[in-house]
Amino acid sequence: MSAEPLFRVRDLRKYYPVRDDDGLFNLNFLGEPKSLKAVDDVSFEINRGEIVGVAGQSGCGKSTLGELLVLLQQATGGDIQFRGTSVSDYSKAERKAFRRECQIVFQDPYESLNPRFTVSQTVKEPLVVHGIGDAVKRDERVREALSDAGLSPPEAYLDKLPAELSGGERQRVSIARALVVDPLFLVADEPVSMLDVSIRTEILHLFEDLQKKRDLTMMYISHDLSTINYLADRTMIMYLGDVVELGPTRSVIRDPAHPYTEALLESVPMADPEQGRVGTERTASDIRGDVPDPVDLPSGCRFRTRCQYATDRCSAEEPALDDFDDGRQVACFYPVSDGDA
Repeated sequence: MSAEPLFRVRDLRKYYPVRDDDGLFNLNFLGEPKSLKAVDDVSFEINRGEIVGVAGQSGCGKSTLGELLVLLQQATGGDIQFRGTSVSDYSKAERKAFRRECQIVFQDPYESLNPRFTVSQTVKEPLVVHGIGDAVKRDERVREALSDAGLSPPEAYLDKLPAELSGGERQRVSIARALVVDPLFLVADEPVSMLDVSIRTEILHLFEDLQKKRDLTMMYISHDLSTINYLADRTMIMYLGDVVELGPTRSVIRDPAHPYTEALLESVPMADPEQGRVGTERTASDIRGDVPDPVDLPSGCRFRTRCQYATDRCSAEEPALDDFDDGRQVACFYPVSDGDA
């Protein structure tokens, strides 16, 4: 991995103003519009050649974070630097070049493909948009991308429509569409969650092979910690728009430091319930109550209303994401791990 991070993100925010049924802004007690804080002051780095997993329950902001990184959404505030340059300073041409280098694979293979486009048209479209190659070269790259995505022989798929493909084949077409422009960075947003269990393992192996073959840097987004444990070098845990734990996957999974991470791991189904979750001897921790309203977040630590370890300090202060042990950061006053797993 290079010394210079591929991405350096600082204080990134994405807020959505809340409107009432009449389309008017909801106001707080200060008369200011209320906002849903989908991503709230998030800072991290992604190194060249690594896979960073992002986990958390639905609505935690992980998909929004991925879309912000590839400029599918405009940030409310903060800064995203790609190879040392802030994306906010990009010209129109630089933004287009960035979008060639940074691609995304969406969750739903049934909605992310144009039903009227053949496989060949779908995978070739990014080449046309970016003006890459002549007709012959484009056909070669389409076949190579399909082959790398596990659709072999590619000639058997070129003229098929999405309706003629299985869910796994559709997702492989989506992956080929992302690969065809030879990107540096790939966001995989819940790419196996809608696939049969038998196909999920194949797609995970595919991502692992692609990372090695193409030296891809990836952000792998999932609510399933078992897939992140298999694939990711580092893991980021999000809760209500904030990062609560970030570090080497082995440490985060085997010896969680944040109470929310601990609770997430307790919820992972096990084939043998008597074994408990993988890599730990801890007893189950209970999450109390429901997820707070993301528009009206609790004071202090946003997890405190559900945390069995919370004290008055957790109500009064919001913990920063601070260094915890070697290579790991945790946003908690009372970590549940001793560190150095």
